Amino acid sequence: MVSAALLTVIAVGCLIAAARLRHASWPVRGPYVAVIAWQALGLAWGISTIGALLAFGLAPYERGVFGGLISLFHDAASHGLYLSVIAGTTFGSAQIAAIVLAFGLTTLLFCGLVASFVQVLRTRRRHHDLLGLVARDDPEVPGARIVDHPAAAAYCLPGVLRSQVVISAGALRVLGRDELAAVIAHEHAHLRQRHDLVLLPFSSLKRAFPHVKLVETYYSSVALLIEMCADDQAGRERSPKQLAMALVRFGTSGSGQVPAGALAAVADQPEVVARVSRLLNPVGELSRRATAAVLGSASVLMLTTMGLWHLPM
Repeated sequence: MVSAALLTVIAVGCLIAAARLRHASWPVRGPYVAVIAWQALGLAWGISTIGALLAFGLAPYERGVFGGLISLFHDAASHGLYLSVIAGTTFGSAQIAAIVLAFGLTTLLFCGLVASFVQVLRTRRRHHDLLGLVARDDPEVPGARIVDHPAAAAYCLPGVLRSQVVISAGALRVLGRDELAAVIAHEHAHLRQRHDLVLLPFSSLKRAFPHVKLVETYYSSVALLIEMCADDQAGRERSPKQLAMALVRFGTSGSGQVPAGALAAVADQPEVVARVSRLLNPVGELSRRATAAVLGSASVLMLTTMGLWHLPM
């Protein structure tokens, strides 16, 4: 029962830490580090929650989570799934419920991840095919394809073999040459660093819990950090002021809708304000000591969570 209690503490602690991270001021100075922190918290929450349920349910084996699962599968294969009495090991109704809930939660999270991945692949494939019919190249806009649409829009469609950056005709009308180059650099940063894969676990979590407002809020926080990561990368190639001005022009002109599966240069208005403010008023990078502290804490959290799965109590 000790491992179940400790894993429960970690699961609750991850929720508290996520709430504090969302309101913290340091992520804007280190968006890459903050994204890693979000990933560690999300993964540790899932592992610790499932682990706590299994540690409680498999307590009669007195072998911990991993050892208990091995014993459960061995007994199930030998004697059938009689969860009330398996090979002389008595399970209470609460323990049976905990085991079922753990397997249910695991299935829900895994299916959400697979479903999100498959849906994104299908949507992107259809959109890539559509772009092949309606998009055109422009020698004056290298590195992007042009779609004749009046609304201002700029986005990228990641892919293994045919990643593309798409700019609408409406965007070409409102952006200057330098601003357009900054937007394209931003989108190429998304493609190079595969931010779509970074965001995928959080989108799958949102799919698994579609009516939980807190999950939507955390997803938006991570999405904003990913946009800031692309802003920083683009800022190494172009002036941050040019990208900020491009975002302002998108906002004032009314940007168009972005297709599912794409990463856009412009999102909700509050996010645009935060990004423009950050680009025009640099706050400096996160210190090495703070970076090491966050990364070290994330590593300790993951190692501790996994280690408790082996605790034979």
